[in-house]
Amino acid sequence: MDSEKGETVSDIFEKFGKYQIIQYFLACLPIIFVSMNNVNYVFIAGDIEYRCYIPECENASTEFLVPWWPDTVPNKCLKPILKDSFAVGEICTNETFTGQYEACTRWVYESNDTVVGELDMACEPWRTNFIGMTRNIGMAVSMVLIGWLCDRIGRKPALIICSLGVFLGNFKTLAKSYNLYIFLEFIESSLSGGAYTAATVLMIEIGGKKTRFLAGVLFAYAIYMGEAIFACIAMFVPYWKHLLYIMCSPSLIFLSYFLLLKESPRWQILNRRTENAKKTLRKIAGMNKININLDCLNTINEDILKQSNNANTKREGYVAVLKSKEMMKRLLVASFCRFAVSFIYYGLIVNSVYLPGNKHTNFLLAAVMSFPGEIISMYFMNKVGRKLPLCFGYVMCAAANIASAYTPEDYVGVKITLFLIGKLLVAACYTGIATYTMELFPTSVRGSLLGFCTLASCVGSTLAPLSSILTTISPILTSFCFGCVAVISSLLLILTPETKDLPLMDTIIQIYDHAAEVKKKKEEKTQKCAADNNAFDLEYSTHL
Repeated sequence: MDSEKGETVSDIFEKFGKYQIIQYFLACLPIIFVSMNNVNYVFIAGDIEYRCYIPECENASTEFLVPWWPDTVPNKCLKPILKDSFAVGEICTNETFTGQYEACTRWVYESNDTVVGELDMACEPWRTNFIGMTRNIGMAVSMVLIGWLCDRIGRKPALIICSLGVFLGNFKTLAKSYNLYIFLEFIESSLSGGAYTAATVLMIEIGGKKTRFLAGVLFAYAIYMGEAIFACIAMFVPYWKHLLYIMCSPSLIFLSYFLLLKESPRWQILNRRTENAKKTLRKIAGMNKININLDCLNTINEDILKQSNNANTKREGYVAVLKSKEMMKRLLVASFCRFAVSFIYYGLIVNSVYLPGNKHTNFLLAAVMSFPGEIISMYFMNKVGRKLPLCFGYVMCAAANIASAYTPEDYVGVKITLFLIGKLLVAACYTGIATYTMELFPTSVRGSLLGFCTLASCVGSTLAPLSSILTTISPILTSFCFGCVAVISSLLLILTPETKDLPLMDTIIQIYDHAAEVKKKKEEKTQKCAADNNAFDLEYSTHL
C-alpha cells in the first residue's frame, strides 16, 4: 500500500465530524434510561411512614393518621398494648393503652407510593437494601457477559440488546410478592446493565485520539443526565408503578437502532468483516466530507486495510491476557480504580438523601454537581495528561470526604459544601478513569476487559448502599472508608503508563512492544544520567 492511500484511510479514523456527533448521541441515549433505572431503588424502594395495625381500633377505611394513636410509641415496629378494661366496640383514645409494647406483625401504611407499602416490607430495611444490591449484582453479571459479547458479535448488536432490556422493568409492576420483584429486578438489570460497556467501547473506537476524552465526558453526562431527570420525574410522579412506566416504556424506540446505529469499523476490520468495514468507512468519509478516492477504498484488500488500522490478523482472548504481565497489571489497577470511584460516587448519591432538607432536591443537587466535574476533568486531562490529574483528583476527593465527616453538625452549610465538593471531584475521576481504562486496553480484548472493570465498578456500587450502615458504628467511618480507597487508587495509578496523545492499541502485541520501548528509553536515560555523573565526578577530581 502506498503512502498516500495509507494516510487517506487512516485520516478517516482520526477526523471528528458529523458522523461521530450522530453516533455519540445514539450511543448516549440508552445510557440515560439505563442510568435512571440504575438508581431507581433510591425512591422506588424508599422508606415511607407506617404504623402498627390495631384491629380493635381500626375502622373500615383503616387510615394511617388517626387521633387515638399514642405519641409515646418509641418506634414504628412496636404495637401498643390495650388495657384489659377495653371492651370490644369501644372507641379507642390515647387513654386506651397501657404504655407497654410488643412486636408488631401487621402495619398500616401512609401510602403505596413505594414498594415498601405495596409489598408489605415494614420494619425490614434489609429488604430495601437488598433490592439495590440485587440490581447491582445483575449489572455485574451483565458487564461480564456483554463485554465478552461485544468482542464476539460486535458493539452494535450488544448495545441494542441491552437497550431493549430496559423495557423489562415494566414487568416489575406486576409483582405481587417480594421474591418475584427481586427476581424481575435481577433479570432486567442482567440484560440492560451491559449497555455501559457496549456504549463506551463503541464511542471510543469511532473517535480519533484527540476526541477520545470527549467521548468519555459525553458518556458520563448521559449518566448524570439520567440521574437528574429521574430525580425531577420522581418529584412529580410519586407512585412507583407510574414512575417505572415512564422510565422503561420509551426504550422500545431502540428497535430503530438496527437501522440507525453503525458498527465500530475497528471491530469490523479486526474480525475480518472487510466489506462491512469499507461500507462503514465510506459512510464516515461521506458524512465528515473527507476527500477520499472511493475507487481506492473499494479496491483496497484486507491486509492493507488492517495495516492502515494497525490491526493484527491474530484474534486474541483471555488466554493471551493471562500470559501478559503488562496486561494483567493494567487490568488489576484499572479494576480497583473503577471499584473505588463507583463505591464513592454511588455511596455519596445514596447518602445524599440523608442530608438536611428535601430528599428529592438533595438527590438532584448531588447529580447536578457532577456536570462541572466533567468540565474540570476534560480540561486537565486534555491539557496535562491522564495519570497526574487522576492521582490528584483521588487524593483531593479523599480529603473533601474526610473533612466533611469531621465538620461538626452545627456547621450545616460547611458540611454540605464539603460533601458536594467531594461529589464533584469523584465525578471528575469517574469520567477520567473510565476513559483512561479504555485507552489502556487493545481493541482485540477491549470489550472483555472493560467488562471486568465494569464488574469491579458494580461491586463498588453494590457495596455503596451498605456504606450508610458504617455510620451507626462511627459518624466518620463511612467517609474515612471512602478516603482510604481513593488514596489507594491514587498510589496504584503510578504503575500504569500515560496514554495522552497515544494511538489506540489494537493488539496485546502492540501493548507489549510499546511497554518495552518505554522501558528501553528509561534505561537509556538512566545510563545517560549515570554516564554524565561519572564524567562530572572525573572532571571534578581532576580539577582538585
